[in-house]
Amino acid sequence: MSGSSAALQPPADAVKPVRHPDAPAPGELLGAHYGHCFGCGPGQPHGLHLEARAGEGVSLTAEFTVQPAHQGAPGLAHGGVLATALDETLGSLNWLLRTIAVTGRLETDFVRPVPVGTTLHLQAEVTAVAGRKIYCTAAGRIGGPDGPLAVRADALFIEVKVDHFIDHGRTEEIQAAMSDPDQIRRARAFEVNP
Repeated sequence: MSGSSAALQPPADAVKPVRHPDAPAPGELLGAHYGHCFGCGPGQPHGLHLEARAGEGVSLTAEFTVQPAHQGAPGLAHGGVLATALDETLGSLNWLLRTIAVTGRLETDFVRPVPVGTTLHLQAEVTAVAGRKIYCTAAGRIGGPDGPLAVRADALFIEVKVDHFIDHGRTEEIQAAMSDPDQIRRARAFEVNP
């Protein structure tokens, strides 16, 4: 995280992240945290449909294929969509900590254009934890996990209580998520971003 702002530098008392004992096993598909999420939800026709898999430690890999609906300049992914893919990937790390957290800061570097039809291969890891602050980094590559770097980001997530979503979300969606009989799906609905 050498190029990131001071706000993304962990303090001296930060600790190494610890994978939760109930976190999904390495290689396991994490699935959508919420069906209508623009980043990962299958219920969003123009969403990213990003798929993340647990890695070793507090890391994961993810992929998404740039669709025509994701373009900004003709034939190229919109920068905001690429930032969304990074944010979604970084947010998914919190499932490995079994923590509900929201994005506090996201700094993104756009290294090269990402054409429509390209599959972006993302890797992310939590680098440090300090109280409610979770520091993490991600990179997206073209053509495979070892392909050329296209985008990268450093982020700070802040652990919150589920009340954050209840207080700020739309009532009908909150009630639908809270009444889901599947406890894991119910918990995961509130894990990534406000």
